[in-house]
Amino acid sequence: VIDRYGRNDVLRFTRDMVFPIIHFPNEVIIKVHAASLNPIDLSMRSGYGATALNMKRDPLKLNSTDSEFPLTLGRDVSGVIMECGLSVSCFKPGDEVWAAIPPWKQGTLSEFVVASGNEVSFKPKCLSHTEAASLPYVGLTAWSAVNQVGGLNQSNCSGKRVLILGASGGVGTFAVQLVKAWGAHVTAVCSHDASTLMKRLGADDVIDYKSGNLEEQLKTLPLFDFILDNVGGSTEKWALDLLKKWSGATYVTLVTPFMINMDKLGVADGMLQTGVTVGSKTLKHLLKGVHYRWAFFMPSGPSLDEIAELVDSGKIQPVIDQVFSFSEVPEAFLKLEGGHARGKTVIDVISKK
Repeated sequence: VIDRYGRNDVLRFTRDMVFPIIHFPNEVIIKVHAASLNPIDLSMRSGYGATALNMKRDPLKLNSTDSEFPLTLGRDVSGVIMECGLSVSCFKPGDEVWAAIPPWKQGTLSEFVVASGNEVSFKPKCLSHTEAASLPYVGLTAWSAVNQVGGLNQSNCSGKRVLILGASGGVGTFAVQLVKAWGAHVTAVCSHDASTLMKRLGADDVIDYKSGNLEEQLKTLPLFDFILDNVGGSTEKWALDLLKKWSGATYVTLVTPFMINMDKLGVADGMLQTGVTVGSKTLKHLLKGVHYRWAFFMPSGPSLDEIAELVDSGKIQPVIDQVFSFSEVPEAFLKLEGGHARGKTVIDVISKK
C-alpha cells in the first residue's frame, strides 16, 4: 500500500489490511494469484490523476479528507472467485477469472480484491495465472483504442495498413497481435532490440525509431488507414500526415492531458479545458480529411471474454518481461520505472517466497 504520494519509498508492505467486503450485490471477491504492473501504477504512486480519481471514489464528498489512503496499487488480476454478491449469476466460488480493476478502486497488489461482476471474465484456459495477469489492463486499453474508438474489428480490418507507435510496451505488443489477428498489415515502431519480438508477434514492417529521423523513415512508406499512438508528445505534430486523406482514416492516441488538466485546474476547469482541446483538434483534423480521437482504458468483462477467445485460439499470447514475487513489488516498480521493458512486469502473489 501507499500512505502518501511520492517516489518508490512510499510503498509499504502491510499485514493488517481489513479483509475486503462486498458492498453491492453485483460484486465478487477474488483471491489474487497474480497481478501485473502498468505505467498507470507509477503515475498513481506519484499522485497523478488524484483529483479525478478522488471525485470518482467519492463524488458527493461524503467521506472526510484523504480518504483514499492507505491505497493499494495494481490494476490486473488473475485468480479465483472466493465469494459472490447476491445478484451475481455468471460466477461462483472456485471459478478461475481475470479482470482489470479501474483506477478509482482499491488495486490488486493484495491477497484479495473486490471487483464488479461486469468487470470480471473467465480466465483463458490455456494460460497460467501469471501469464493471464499480464493481459487485462493493456488488452482492454488496446481494445478500447482499436475497436471501440477506432472502429476496427474482425470484419473490416483485413488488408488495412496499421501503424503502431510505441509497439514494444504492454499495450503495443497486444495491439500488434490484435490487428494482425484481424488481418491488417502492421507497421511497428520500437527500438532495435525489440525488432525480433515484433516479428514474432506478426508485425510486417518494423521501424527502429533510433536509426535516423523517424518521421522521414515513415514518410517513405505508403499511407496508413489507422495509427495507434502510445508515445504522444511531438509525434502528434506529424503523425497525422501519414494517414490516407478523406478515406475514414483514424489516428487514436492514448496519451491525453485529461488527468493532468484536472490535477492542475481542478475538476470543472480541467474538464472544460480537456473538452476544448479535444474538440478543437478533432475539428482541425476533420477539415484535413482525417479523424483524430482519444482513447482510455475501460473496464469490461464482455470485452475480456472476446480477448480470452482470441488467446485460447492462439491468436494472442502474453509477452512477459519478468516475474517478481509479492515481496519484490518495490523492485518490480523500479524495473518498470527504468523503462524499455519488453512486454509486462508480473507479480506472483500466491507462491510464498
